[in-house]
Amino acid sequence: MRPWRSRWRPGQGRHRLRHGLKHVVLALGVLLALYPVLWMVVSSLRPDGQIFGNPSILPTTFHVENYTYGWTALGRPFSVYLLNSAVVVLGSIVGNLVSCSMAAYAFARLRFRFQRTAFGYMLVTIMLPVHVVIVPQYILWAQAGLVNSFWPLIVPKLLATDAFFIFLMVQFIRGLPRELDEAARIDGAGHARIFLQIILPLMKPALATTAIFTFIWTWNDFFSQLIYLTDPQLYTVPIALRSFIDAQSTSSFGAMFAMSVVAIVPLVLAFALGQKYLVQGIATTGLK
Repeated sequence: MRPWRSRWRPGQGRHRLRHGLKHVVLALGVLLALYPVLWMVVSSLRPDGQIFGNPSILPTTFHVENYTYGWTALGRPFSVYLLNSAVVVLGSIVGNLVSCSMAAYAFARLRFRFQRTAFGYMLVTIMLPVHVVIVPQYILWAQAGLVNSFWPLIVPKLLATDAFFIFLMVQFIRGLPRELDEAARIDGAGHARIFLQIILPLMKPALATTAIFTFIWTWNDFFSQLIYLTDPQLYTVPIALRSFIDAQSTSSFGAMFAMSVVAIVPLVLAFALGQKYLVQGIATTGLK
């Protein structure tokens, strides 16, 4: 019989210690990142007088009246603002998916004059903040008589104005073999058929990434929606949440936090359901 040997290896204790410390640091980082969200959820169950005096994330009260009061505190059900945001988000997603995919196919597969110049100009627009172009855009929509409607928030998405998504899709299409296009051309297919029947079905990860990012950014957009929407009946969720804070009278922070929790539920669901496609879309386009 072989003599019994210990499985202990030199340095194994230090390795386990480092491994444990990494997990502790990661857990603390996750807790630090989630603390504002957890504090908001717990604060939505506290009376207004106890919210800012207690930084703990452990619930001690369950003041559910914040949810019932916040749902109708602005004079109309909060579902009106959720529906308005849903209309803007849905229009933005459809607009970005259609226009950006078509523009990306043109940059990735077609050859035309000033192609590189146009592509470079498109990339430059990524560095332009929205505050630079919001004034001329507002003047344009005001002259068209479309201010205080959803059109200024949806129509630009139909014109491929989000250069980030165009670049993401261009990178994805460039990774697809051109032999697919050549085989389709031999069968008599044109650019429209190649795009709709070959390229577009293979772009599902990039399209899903575009849809998820558009949903998150549009749902959380406050500045553009504040500029164009002045009728309370057309308010979206970010503007409605801002209405809970009144500088001239008492602010309902408990109700605001309660409706904020309601507002982040669609974001959490969208990210949870599309996380696989989001990671796959970013990884396959080389944006790591």
